[in-house]
Amino acid sequence: MIKVLLAEDQGMMRGALALLLDLEEDMQVVAQVGAGDQIVAAALDARPDIALLDIELPGRSGLDAAADLRAQLPSCKVLIVTTFGRPGYLRRAMEAGASGFLVKDGPVEDLAAAIRRVLAGERVIDPGLAAAALSAGPNPLTQRERDVLTAAVDGATVADIAGKLHLSQATVRNYLSSAIGKTGTRNRMEAVRAARQNGWL
Repeated sequence: MIKVLLAEDQGMMRGALALLLDLEEDMQVVAQVGAGDQIVAAALDARPDIALLDIELPGRSGLDAAADLRAQLPSCKVLIVTTFGRPGYLRRAMEAGASGFLVKDGPVEDLAAAIRRVLAGERVIDPGLAAAALSAGPNPLTQRERDVLTAAVDGATVADIAGKLHLSQATVRNYLSSAIGKTGTRNRMEAVRAARQNGWL
C-alpha cells in the first residue's frame, strides 16, 4: 500500500484529492495538512512513502518544506502538485530534492500514475513546463536580492526593508537596483511582479 501525505491549503480540493486517491486500490492517504509549516511534523508522524505538496501554502512554502522533508525523512519522495506552473518554481523544486512536478489541471489518473512512477524511481515533470524551464534559464537573482524583493512585496519603504532585514538603507537600494536591472523592469514593484511570474521568489 502506498502511503500518501497531502499538503493543500484549499479544504475542498484537499478533501477531493484524498477521496480520489483513496479509490486507488494501492493507495492510502495517511495525512492531510493545510499549511506548509505542518508538513514535516505530519510526515514524521505518519511516515508516508510520498508527499504531494502545493507550493503556495500559508506558514511556509511547499518548496521550503520539501527541502526539510528530504533532509529529515529521506525515504519520503516529494511530488509538487501546483496551480502555478512557473519555470523558476520547477527549478527550485528540483534543487529542493523533489522527484516530480505536476500542474493541477491534469486528470487525477495522471496523478496516480505519477505517484507510482516516482516511487519506481522515475522523475516525473510536466512536459510543457520542462520545455519552458529550459528556455527560461536559471534564476538570475541572488539570495539577498530575492530577500529584498520579498520584503518589498507589500509596498514596504526602503527604511522598512532595511529594518526587517537588518541592512543599511544604501545596501537595500543597491540590491533593489540590481534586481530591477536583472529583471529588465522599471521599478521595484515591476521587479517583484516579474520575479513572481518566473517563480524566482
